[in-house]
Amino acid sequence: QVQLVESGGGLVQAGESLRLSCAASGSIFSLNVMGWYRQGPGKQRQLVAERTSSGFTNYANSVKGRFTISRDNAKNTVYLQMNSLKPEDTAVYYCTISNGLNSPRDWGQGTQVTVSS
Repeated sequence: QVQLVESGGGLVQAGESLRLSCAASGSIFSLNVMGWYRQGPGKQRQLVAERTSSGFTNYANSVKGRFTISRDNAKNTVYLQMNSLKPEDTAVYYCTISNGLNSPRDWGQGTQVTVSS
């Protein structure tokens, strides 16, 4: 069993910043990739960013230069720093964990991010 607990969503104006956090617990020993996906209104769920325990990162083109994923391996926690937010970033953001890139196995409950124009 894996538990992923997210926090940090909210309502902000365009241009502002938010930081999401996700703490993992349970049977996570072999799961070395943590990341974030999002699902906007009427859209499919898509990758935002992911990071391996060794530090490799992968970002969606739409967030490169604005979002930064970081990780505290000792705390099994992943963060997503979101700067220069745009209305099109509005979505439910899900924390994920897996043993491979772009192949999430477990999902958090999701946290809403709303960016007003």
